[in-house]
Amino acid sequence: MDYVAVRRALHQIPELGFEEVETQAFLLDQIKQLPQGRIQIKKWKTGLLVRVAGTHPTKVIGFRTDIDALPIKENTGYSFQSKNVGNMHACGHDFHMTIALGALEDVVLHPVKEDVLFIFQPAEEGPGGALPIMSSSEFQNWKPDSIFALHVSPEFPAGTVATREGILFANTSELFIDFFGKGGHAASPHLTHDTIVAASHFVVGLQTIVARRVNPLHSAVLTIGKISGGTKQNIIAEHARVEGTIRTLDQETMKAIKADIERHVQAVETAYQCKGEIDYGANYYQVFNRKEYVDPFIQFCRQNKYPLELCDEGMAGEDFGYFLRDFPGFMFWLGVGKTANLHSADFKPDEAALAQGVKVVSTYIREGF
Repeated sequence: MDYVAVRRALHQIPELGFEEVETQAFLLDQIKQLPQGRIQIKKWKTGLLVRVAGTHPTKVIGFRTDIDALPIKENTGYSFQSKNVGNMHACGHDFHMTIALGALEDVVLHPVKEDVLFIFQPAEEGPGGALPIMSSSEFQNWKPDSIFALHVSPEFPAGTVATREGILFANTSELFIDFFGKGGHAASPHLTHDTIVAASHFVVGLQTIVARRVNPLHSAVLTIGKISGGTKQNIIAEHARVEGTIRTLDQETMKAIKADIERHVQAVETAYQCKGEIDYGANYYQVFNRKEYVDPFIQFCRQNKYPLELCDEGMAGEDFGYFLRDFPGFMFWLGVGKTANLHSADFKPDEAALAQGVKVVSTYIREGF
């Protein structure tokens, strides 16, 4: 398999969550070019489950990749830029899929002892595909005994593996709050309930939650990234919307922050005579690497002299955390060299990491489990 060619083909067809129709077709075409004797394939929505029979199986090893893209207009200058203008593989899922296909090819052509389940999961970027696919009958009939996954990172040199015991990615929650008041003429504010003012005070009030309500030893982030409201400069807005994200390294802090947000909404409702509605959107569970699974992987990397770094936990979110909540396993970063950050329009990962990623994944399937 030409990993670079596969990655570039996938890069040109980015699709958003649960819209990955062309992506699914491309993946099926690649898989069907392999010998089919030991392969079973199940479709699930726009995703795929691919089981490869082992020679003397005693368990099922799972490897998960995400397949969706982001609503970002690409600015890489690539000759193989996105054909779906406005969508982009800016989080490396084209890399993830290519590495999964390469590892799948390896275990098909060079059989391993155990059965292997490759999970091509849609909608990681939203609204969240992990929980739905895990609850499906297709997955339940084939569920693995253990599972692992990777995510590319520009923070490490190309081909470098980085991981740690314990929390790798944070608990995350989206945050959408709508305020509804009474609009009117700007010259008569006393006859209105101004939601722009209400939302503004609400955002300022939120700044005290992490600063004064969260234990300083418990990391947390509460960011408001978007405020919208109103239609014209001389009309007092009857509706305003606040959008943000919450990230914590433990579930109790997440619950406490949400409870504080709800108290702030109630206070604003009373003070500004408006109504607030909260939607927490997609919530992702922490990615927690179990010691008994990640430590052997770390030793495996050292023994094979793969570039390895023990990294810190981070505030990124990943719905693979739900898999690790229910099945033992781990996740690791794969370095793709210095480039723009993930989710950037000019994210250009180093393709030299593709072959190393395939090698690490396929060899660990063969030797590590």
